[in-house]
Amino acid sequence: MSNGTSTSITRLSLQRIIVSSWLLLSLLLALPALAQPSFTVVPLGVKGGLQESNLSAYLVAPTGSSSYVCLDAGTVYSGVEKAISNKVFFAPAGEVVRTQIKAYLISHAHLDHVSGLLLGAPDDTPKSIYGLPSCLSTIQNDYFNWRAWPNFGSGGNPPALQKYQLRELVTRQETPIENTAMRVQAFALSHGKPYQSAAFLVRSGSSYLLYLGDTGADAVEQSQNLRVVWQAMAPLIKAHQLKAIFIEASYPNTQPEKQLFGHLTPALLLQEMGALGQLTSPAAMRGLPVVITHLKPSPGNEALIKKQLTEANKLQLKLVFPEQGKRLEF
Repeated sequence: MSNGTSTSITRLSLQRIIVSSWLLLSLLLALPALAQPSFTVVPLGVKGGLQESNLSAYLVAPTGSSSYVCLDAGTVYSGVEKAISNKVFFAPAGEVVRTQIKAYLISHAHLDHVSGLLLGAPDDTPKSIYGLPSCLSTIQNDYFNWRAWPNFGSGGNPPALQKYQLRELVTRQETPIENTAMRVQAFALSHGKPYQSAAFLVRSGSSYLLYLGDTGADAVEQSQNLRVVWQAMAPLIKAHQLKAIFIEASYPNTQPEKQLFGHLTPALLLQEMGALGQLTSPAAMRGLPVVITHLKPSPGNEALIKKQLTEANKLQLKLVFPEQGKRLEF
């Protein structure tokens, strides 16, 4: 072999090594981007009653943004204070509520989902409240009526202070959330017939997060409401676009069916996850973050609910038990 041929082979080998190294480096640099979360979630309240300073409310924003929507609003100010103590926010609680919460999405108008919004209204800034018509009607007519509370709404008993614009959502119709980069679709849920709740599918870019308000299981409620939600979620799960499901488990499995009042137990929750798994596949469900909300804080309940969920988690879901004021990333 001549020296010229040998040199050519050496150069070719070096070129291949350089190209391979660049490809490897590009892949390694891309990995953090691929692993980047899509949503920041700050739980302001996680309980399903009793503890008035820790009731259902979750701030959600695209990762890197400080423009949040508040999913339900049972506890707001106290939850922000807790988040400040955990170094999630670095401004006074009132400033965070006024400037960083851009809108509210309310699943239903029970007090454990709206009391923080109502109590904070006098000091809040103008913004929109989104919900299904029946929910907004209760807020306007039963709370913002100058009897239960001043009329901070835009209709109802005069004078309407118009601090909040109550914006009705149409089920399955995507709607922009004002002053944020997010959009939302609503789904109707059954919360103990004839009472209605809602699920919210929040989108940021091509990523989604599903939050369910209080809901009973389809078999107990004799409805297909959750089935409709799962059918809409299946393609998003298959495409790895659904980053997390927030769903309640209020009572342990020992709770009699007639005393569920439109709520789920661990067995019923996992039964519903199984129904969702039938529309996707066991592999697609494995590792899916499922955030457990609305645990009733009666003595022994929480530990038992967590135990029952963990032991029966045959789908290998990634069960998440949120803590008030501690940031989550999805």
